[in-house]
Amino acid sequence: MKNILALVDLSEVSPAVTDLAATLAKGCGARLWIIHVAAPEPDLVGFDAGPQHVRDHRAHQLRQEHRDLQALRDRHRANGVDAESLLVQGPTTDTVLEEAARLSADLLVLGSHGRGGLFKALMGSVSEALIKRSTIPVVVVPSRKADRD
Repeated sequence: MKNILALVDLSEVSPAVTDLAATLAKGCGARLWIIHVAAPEPDLVGFDAGPQHVRDHRAHQLRQEHRDLQALRDRHRANGVDAESLLVQGPTTDTVLEEAARLSADLLVLGSHGRGGLFKALMGSVSEALIKRSTIPVVVVPSRKADRD
């Protein structure tokens, strides 16, 4: 393996995802790519950019997500892992698959929140969609909450 992609949503399961991916990357001498797919820009009114306060709030959110992502990357670099971080916007499943192809990823590691059937029926599951559509192996790390249920 040369490239391992860890998909994080910056929730409580993200450190477990990157820890597992970093262990695998270090063991294989692979590069770890920590990726966060931010929500696409909201379409507020047609093609208008929307009110300034909304744009300012979104810019603040993206800056914070970028800092959080860099902190994850730096933690693994400090442990001797060749790690990079990427913040991209778009529909999650499609964006992850595009980035995995672009980076020639050999493995995808992601978390699962263990949400129930109603949530999945209404919202879908990123992990399920990636397992179905990915052409590379996928490792799913359960959240601690899922372990207790």
